Amino acid sequence: MTEERNTEQELNSQTDEETVEEVFAENEASEKTEEMPAQEEEQDPMVKKVAELQGKLDEAENRYLRLQADFDNFRRRSRIELEASAKYRAQSIITDLLPAIDNFERALKMDVDNEQAKSLKQGVEMVYRSLLDALKNEGVEVIEAVGKEFDPHLHQAVMQAEDENFGPNIVVEEFQKGYMLKDRIIRPAMVKVNQ
Repeated sequence: MTEERNTEQELNSQTDEETVEEVFAENEASEKTEEMPAQEEEQDPMVKKVAELQGKLDEAENRYLRLQADFDNFRRRSRIELEASAKYRAQSIITDLLPAIDNFERALKMDVDNEQAKSLKQGVEMVYRSLLDALKNEGVEVIEAVGKEFDPHLHQAVMQAEDENFGPNIVVEEFQKGYMLKDRIIRPAMVKVNQ
């Protein structure tokens, strides 16, 4: 019987120990759950603050990217404008020289009969050629007109004719030469077009 009591006491003590452990475990769990809301309350403002700072960071990064894109666009536009101004820098002087070149061409069409006039005409022709060479070095080209199909971008039609030797819409005669500076029309050719 003593043995039975000892076993009973051991079982009771084990049960009591288990019960005590369960109570302690429950207490610890309840303390943890009480601490968790307190920690969540402490973390909640932190989470809000982090979210707010992340939003500000995203906004600042977006603004930075937009500014960088604007600056890149500005730099590209400036480069294009600089290239265009360098490419067409001589346009205004060329436009001013074209009437003088037209006058040289008219003077060279004149017939001369004496030696003095011939030498003067020869000097005028040399000046005319040097002007054309200088213009050619700047990228100026004469627009071909006679025998070509009429192009409203290159030619200015001032008259129409009916000539059987030419097809329809072909330039028959050129009244004034046209000029291009690289790929830009300085002055269209003034022409007569076949119907």
